[in-house]
Amino acid sequence: MARLSARTTDLHASPVREMLTLALQPGVISFAGGLSAAETFAGLDLPPPPRDLLQYGPSEGEPELRIRLAEDLSALGIDTAPDRVLLLSGSQQGIDLAAKLVIDAGAPVAVEAPAYLAALQVFRFFGARFEVLDRADPGARWANTPPRLAYVTPTFQNPTGACWSADERLALARACAEHDVVMFEDDPYRDLVYEPCERRPACAGMRGSFIYQGSFSKTVAPGLRLGFLTASEDLFPYLVRLKQAADLHTNRLSQWTVLHYLNAPDRAQRMGVVTAFYRERRDAFEAGLQRHLGGLADWRTPPGGLFFWVTLRHGIAAHALLARAVERNLVYTPGSHFMVDGGANSSMRLNFSHAAPDVAERGLQILGELIRETPPGTRYAAART
Repeated sequence: MARLSARTTDLHASPVREMLTLALQPGVISFAGGLSAAETFAGLDLPPPPRDLLQYGPSEGEPELRIRLAEDLSALGIDTAPDRVLLLSGSQQGIDLAAKLVIDAGAPVAVEAPAYLAALQVFRFFGARFEVLDRADPGARWANTPPRLAYVTPTFQNPTGACWSADERLALARACAEHDVVMFEDDPYRDLVYEPCERRPACAGMRGSFIYQGSFSKTVAPGLRLGFLTASEDLFPYLVRLKQAADLHTNRLSQWTVLHYLNAPDRAQRMGVVTAFYRERRDAFEAGLQRHLGGLADWRTPPGGLFFWVTLRHGIAAHALLARAVERNLVYTPGSHFMVDGGANSSMRLNFSHAAPDVAERGLQILGELIRETPPGTRYAAART
């Protein structure tokens, strides 16, 4: 349509959000989204909120919460202060603000392969030209044309669940500082840890421009829509102005709720219960994978986070199976949605946190049956969801 902006040509629906509508229908088994288990939602016994929280608030966020978050971030080695903490309407807003800050049409952006699909969606909308990040030597190709932004999720990566080594994190920080690249570290899963893993933020101690963000969707409740970021001094004022233009300020009642959670004396104990719950679900899910996909696919046990990255053998396309899976009330996310340069056609992201173990078992049984019914290399039309 002539009256719409040119960028709407790159405005596409999120495949996960579309599948979420299907996943919420009765009887559907969903491995598709990054849905938290309702059993883990924080049950806080809160007093009535102060009445003034119903008034407009500061764009940066509630002062007490910013102080509390700055303490936690500083303990991780991140260069921050309360006046450089910004509360977000979910961490997805942080991705949008970062894109608005640094991406023009054709601007190079370095991402992992695979990478978080909702970030790719936003960066693509603003006209990013993607390049795949080499974790072993991230600055190898940056001498002549460095990217504007390097977007990474080094701790329990979405979609693979992988965890970067200390050397890989250090190499990226040095490369970004040397080539004047903004490092954007997305860290929503760091507290969902089930096995020993390097979790020190890549931007900890970094000399250069950075944005670091986290979320309370996975540890408190996603319906609060509350995330946060901190950034280097050169970037933070611009992010605040972009936030002001977007929504004035973040929900004050959600901020008040999260502040109570952070200050609760049993916070560590509660987090231990949550991680034990998810570890049990992960282990049950992997046992189901072994029973129903053993010999049909390959995967690694994620040391944290919410996902398995499963690659089918014999050239079977994951997107091809989805239409038939939907017919049997099963949904998942094909791996191709997480790629910027093609590939991963035989891979899929499976969420293990949401479905109860008995439900997940039925879903994996269905998936195994579909794979066995599919001739090697066969491709079908992609699902419409």
